[in-house]
Amino acid sequence: MSQMLIIAAEEMENPLVPPIPELVIGLLAFVIVFGFLAKKLLPNINKVLEERREAIEGGIEKAEAAQTEAQSVLEQYKAQLAEARHEAARLRQEAQEQGAALIAEMRAEGQRQREEIVAAGHTQIEADRKAAPTALRQDVGKLATELAGKLVGESLEDHARQSRGIDRFLDELEEKAEASR
Repeated sequence: MSQMLIIAAEEMENPLVPPIPELVIGLLAFVIVFGFLAKKLLPNINKVLEERREAIEGGIEKAEAAQTEAQSVLEQYKAQLAEARHEAARLRQEAQEQGAALIAEMRAEGQRQREEIVAAGHTQIEADRKAAPTALRQDVGKLATELAGKLVGESLEDHARQSRGIDRFLDELEEKAEASR
């Protein structure tokens, strides 16, 4: 049996090494399939990969362009904001200046009105001061005439005489007052 085993072992090939005709047919089939894939499928795959790469690069370029545009818009907004702040500060300054001018104008108007009122008051006082002696003279004369009429017991109705008497009396009083000064 041992001889048979040796013969069987010689006839039996190594299971890891395929037979040569199968190896050639497999290699030939591989080259045909690889060539077909290289000619037909590989250009399509490369085309799709190239389109994808271009799309990605285009997207990156678009993103960079959008970012650049966004940055420029941001700068414009910042400039507009700074301009608006400057304008607001200018308007606030103008309002303060107008307010100060208005206050000064109102103060001057108040001063002018006060001076008019004071002048009118002085004029009125001067007129009252000038009218006071005449009114006092008449009142004193009337009271003196009534008192003299009561003392004498008769009516002193002669107006011309009353006026002369009163005027003489008051003139004498004024002369005494001026002499005592």
